[in-house]
Amino acid sequence: MTEETPGFEEKPDVPSGATPEDAEPKADPSSASAAGEAPAGDANQTAGLVAQLDQVRTALGERTADLQRLQAEYQNYRRRVERDRIAVKEIAIANLLTELLPVLDDIGRAREHGEFVGGFKSVGESLETVAAKMGLQQFGKEGEPFDPTIHEALMHSYAPDVTETTCVAILQPGYRIGERTIRPARVAVAEPQPGAQAAKADEAEAADDKESGGPDEG
Repeated sequence: MTEETPGFEEKPDVPSGATPEDAEPKADPSSASAAGEAPAGDANQTAGLVAQLDQVRTALGERTADLQRLQAEYQNYRRRVERDRIAVKEIAIANLLTELLPVLDDIGRAREHGEFVGGFKSVGESLETVAAKMGLQQFGKEGEPFDPTIHEALMHSYAPDVTETTCVAILQPGYRIGERTIRPARVAVAEPQPGAQAAKADEAEAADDKESGGPDEG
């Protein structure tokens, strides 16, 4: 058995003819080069990630804008469809009620002549109720001012007791649905008698003079 000599340090084997520096470990040049280039590589990688993030944000903004535009177009489409649906419904109801107007005219004439009795009365009142539920409104009254937008004048005359063109007789009532007139009221109108206003003014002046004791005397 060989005993180790105390204090003896084991050194690496050195080939014959080699200097002591050859026995010292040397740094790997490739490792040093890689260590020196590491910070630059990280910066390039970070810049690439930032560029990719910007591209993703841009694409997300474009897709968001597209979605908002499609949403707005869809809402406009829904409103347009709903508006058209209501308009078509109103037109269909108006066409149906327009066809029923002659029947309603017959019911009105029968009521005026006292013939609205019995089973005919029951059926007629039911029809009028259904028409009213569908929005049909009757208009036109004697004594109201003539309005060419809702009245159709079939007869014309002069009257001394009116101050403006007035409906003096309702020949056929008018009908409307909401603000839409489906038939104007057919009426007879009367205008003020020519010269009636001047005559009334003279009469009023004479009455005032009479009440005040006549014209002043000199």
